[in-house]
Amino acid sequence: MQWRNSTSRYGLTSIVLHWVVAVVVLGLFGLGLWMVGLDYYSSWRHTAPELHKGIGLTLFAVMLLRLLWRFLSPPPPAPANHGPLTRIASKAGHAFLYLGLFVLMISGYLISTADNRGISVFGLFEVPATITSIPQQADVAGLVHEYLAWGLVIFAGLHALAALKHHFIDRDATLVRMFGRTRK
Repeated sequence: MQWRNSTSRYGLTSIVLHWVVAVVVLGLFGLGLWMVGLDYYSSWRHTAPELHKGIGLTLFAVMLLRLLWRFLSPPPPAPANHGPLTRIASKAGHAFLYLGLFVLMISGYLISTADNRGISVFGLFEVPATITSIPQQADVAGLVHEYLAWGLVIFAGLHALAALKHHFIDRDATLVRMFGRTRK
């Protein structure tokens, strides 16, 4: 399998980045849901948020790499059977996923640094608090983070359903290309 994307399929780099981001986002969503329900006496009360922040900042770096890779190795064009509306919806959907993920991660950063303290990334280094003067920063960023997380997970589910629809109903190469294959 090739590393770079071709005109007919995605390369290994794009495939790995896609699936790693998908799994990590779903994992962070589950961790986030679980950790907000922890009570004061839970041994995970401080550990879970620190883990969530460290993984989230690592995901931010991976998303920057993914965005850079998208410019260095553009995705294959849409299959020939996709009409203009499908092509527009696909581009808009991918733009929403990329933009939404970046806004989600920035809002998480703003929540975590609202008290003017940096964020430790697994004890290896600290990301400094650079923006701390927004009125009600933690509360506003918290609402953005919560609602956008739900919106992205729901939209990712619709994205998966659309890929399955293309595979099983339209019988085109949309899904198999993300596994590095072409439809025969």
